Amino acid sequence: MSKLIPSAAKLLSGTSITKAAGPVATTSNAKYSTKSESTFEIKPYKLHKLDKGPAQSATLTAEDALKLYEKLATLRRIETASGNLYKEKIIRGFCHLYSGQEAVAVGMRAAMREVDSVITAYRCHGWTHLMGVSLVGVLSELTGRRTGCSRGKGGSMHLYGRNFYGGNGIVGAQVPLGAGLAFAHKYRGDGGVTFALYGDGAANQGQLFEAYNMAKLWDLPCVFVCENNGYGMGTSVDRASASSDYYSRGDYIPGIWVDGMDVIATREATRFAIDYCTSGKGPLVMEMETYRYSGHSMSDPGTSYRTRDEVQEVRQTRDPITSFKEKILSNELVTPDQLKEIDTQVRKEVDEATKVSKSEPEVGVEELAGDIYYSSLEPQIRGVTPAAPLRHVEVVARK
Repeated sequence: MSKLIPSAAKLLSGTSITKAAGPVATTSNAKYSTKSESTFEIKPYKLHKLDKGPAQSATLTAEDALKLYEKLATLRRIETASGNLYKEKIIRGFCHLYSGQEAVAVGMRAAMREVDSVITAYRCHGWTHLMGVSLVGVLSELTGRRTGCSRGKGGSMHLYGRNFYGGNGIVGAQVPLGAGLAFAHKYRGDGGVTFALYGDGAANQGQLFEAYNMAKLWDLPCVFVCENNGYGMGTSVDRASASSDYYSRGDYIPGIWVDGMDVIATREATRFAIDYCTSGKGPLVMEMETYRYSGHSMSDPGTSYRTRDEVQEVRQTRDPITSFKEKILSNELVTPDQLKEIDTQVRKEVDEATKVSKSEPEVGVEELAGDIYYSSLEPQIRGVTPAAPLRHVEVVARK
């Protein structure tokens, strides 16, 4: 999780929090005076084959508000740094940014447990950090350095961590893999749930429907999450899908539509999904309606198929960070000084990690045949020619 959690706790340390909602007395500086908790109404969910959905209101404590804001700010700052590194030609290849979609990942992660698994597509930098990989581990991977979470060998689309299975570059191919991870949870009986994320552009892939079928036949604890950001590459959902109600596309699998720009809504929907799957009812489909500010990738200006005015309107009226900021400020859960301190700390830590990601060396050629297999049964790996086999080496320590 984010290294900034202690700073959020520090911001609360100057305040005496009581269990009841309402103003609380401060023990130090007045700039930390807050309410202990507040209740927020959630935009109605849309349900498919469900009699009951997630809670329509949710309580947020002052501590929760600070932690959620910190994570939202961190993910936005990671993507800002990534975009700059790409423009400097330090990040090569593909680079897909998550700016605008932060509430999906942050809200979901806030509700998830350590036993749960995540697999997603290539818009994965923020998810990787939320699943426990350090800022340096993420940014160094993007720049191809040895301190990256995949030793710099994967790049932007292939990041991994504990219970986090990428970062996958083949459109939609992570979804059946997610069903397999859910099967593993059920086979082991560990109570875990898998969240298999994909975009609206992948929602018409045939392999998704094969995965739906198998997951339902076996009642797997799998939540299929469609991050509907409005565009599959440069094609709008209305032009690409005969039905854009992605939450109902599981047919015999129940589904939920969620406002993916509201971090509280995504948290509550994920809590509901975990309870649903762990009760033995099988899989669930969730559509998170969100928006991406950048193009499909850094090579796409993102303005040939939509207007700048459209993007600006979303930024001004639905941005997941500013909207959440306004909520928690108006409800007196936090103060402007507290949020300013978080912003400063986030910027500092991401800037420091960016410097490391530029200065660390790449791995040497001796790692060319490293970690090809988790546990190689043969000492030699076939090279370009049979006369030049490579010796398999294990570089990453096995736990």
